[in-house]
Amino acid sequence: MLYIKNDSTNPYFNHAAEEYFLKEFDDECFMLWRNAPCILIGKNQNALSEINVDYVKANNITVVRRLTGGGAVFNDLGNINFTFITNRASDNTIDFRKFTQPIINALGDLSVNAEFSGRNDITIDGKKFSGNAQYYHKSRVLHHGTLLFSGNLTDLSQALKTKPLKFEDKSVKSIASRVTNISQHLSAPMDVLEFRNYLMGHVMKANHISEVYTFTEEDLKKIEEIVEKRFSTWEWNFGSSPEYSFANEKRFAGGTVELRMQVEGGTIQAISIYGDFFGERDVKELENALKGVRHDEASIRKALAGFEIEKYLANITLDDLISCIF
Repeated sequence: MLYIKNDSTNPYFNHAAEEYFLKEFDDECFMLWRNAPCILIGKNQNALSEINVDYVKANNITVVRRLTGGGAVFNDLGNINFTFITNRASDNTIDFRKFTQPIINALGDLSVNAEFSGRNDITIDGKKFSGNAQYYHKSRVLHHGTLLFSGNLTDLSQALKTKPLKFEDKSVKSIASRVTNISQHLSAPMDVLEFRNYLMGHVMKANHISEVYTFTEEDLKKIEEIVEKRFSTWEWNFGSSPEYSFANEKRFAGGTVELRMQVEGGTIQAISIYGDFFGERDVKELENALKGVRHDEASIRKALAGFEIEKYLANITLDDLISCIF
């Protein structure tokens, strides 16, 4: 097993690196890594229904879809992620405990009583600090998990706090859990990098890992290709959300606007705008302009750039309408 040294904090790069080592290497691997503030969306989730869009935008929080299923999680530099890439068991069983036990053992040596809980969590005193997920490729399995060490719990709760919009889809909904930081349970102070180094040493010793692998120029080139092809794209992060219907209603100076949409592949297939507003022109023109457009703010602004919105919705601005669409 290789220990992969990864000091990147770019969420796109880090998830691309996982895919690269899973698919291009035969070696079993272990990697620790951190992300700058971001939300990691499960592969089967509807991105927009999992995030507080306004908070994410205001705080420049990146949204990245993982290869793995499960729920949405918030990452910042107070969070450590761990990845094991191994060959699958001969009976193809799904075994989360195999990969979480080294983490539990490492915490136990720090006198922190952690335990595996439910289908994929690690907890301390019933409070979650780690969620885990797996992805399979041919005879290989990628297991990764989060380790909330000294994360900003306010950002965590706000970034994942969805607004009272009505989404109806078949996506997996994230389950709100009580959470805790590992740092709160240590008997002696330790910062996040000290904990990372401790955990690295503990797992390397337990798994008899002697080789530290660093990225080559060829590795970096191929990882960046995966970033460009998948993890940095709107199509992957938002466009691959399951088909969903969206409804919202807001009150503005010019009246109430009620909006309903059907979105497939991240693109608006049907949209209806209702309300008690006044206007000189028929809102059907706006609806027609938005059909086939990405459910993405920049795309919608571009599609409506040539319209005088107040001709259709008196005393209602483009920004007002945009806020209703999200």
